[in-house]
Amino acid sequence: MSDIGTIYIEDLEVGLSREITKVIGDSEIHAFAALSEDRNPVHLDEAAAAQSVFKERVAHGMLSASLFSAVIGERLPGHGTIYLSQNLKFTAPVRPGDKVTARVSVREINLDKSRVGLDCIALVDDKPVIKGDATVLAPKRS
Repeated sequence: MSDIGTIYIEDLEVGLSREITKVIGDSEIHAFAALSEDRNPVHLDEAAAAQSVFKERVAHGMLSASLFSAVIGERLPGHGTIYLSQNLKFTAPVRPGDKVTARVSVREINLDKSRVGLDCIALVDDKPVIKGDATVLAPKRS
C-alpha cells in the first residue's frame, strides 16, 4: 500500500512520521544545477571542488533539502498541504552517489489554525546531514 496521498489534519498525531529515500547521483546534481541556475563549481567540477573545504564534489544542499518538500507534499500531510516556513541547518555534505533519507515527523498540531509543526531530518548512512523544521497548513476534511 502506498503512503502517497493526504492525511487530513483531523487524522494527524504527534510523532507520526513519513520518509523518502533517494540516491543523489550526477544526473540529479546536473539537473538541479540547470533548474536552479546554481552552477557553483563545487557541485560540478572535480578540479575546482578539490580546492574546496570538501576536497571533492558535493551535491547542492537544497537538492537534498528538496526531499522534505516531497515528503510534505506527497506523504505528510500530503496533497493539499501549503508550506508556510522551513528552517534548515546543514550539518554534513552529501556527495554524489549518497543515499539520502529525508524524514518528516509531526511535532505539533494547531487544529484552530490548520497549522502543523514538523521536525525534518535528512540522513546519509544514519548520519544527519540536514536538520530543521517546517510549518505547514494541512488540509481539513471539510
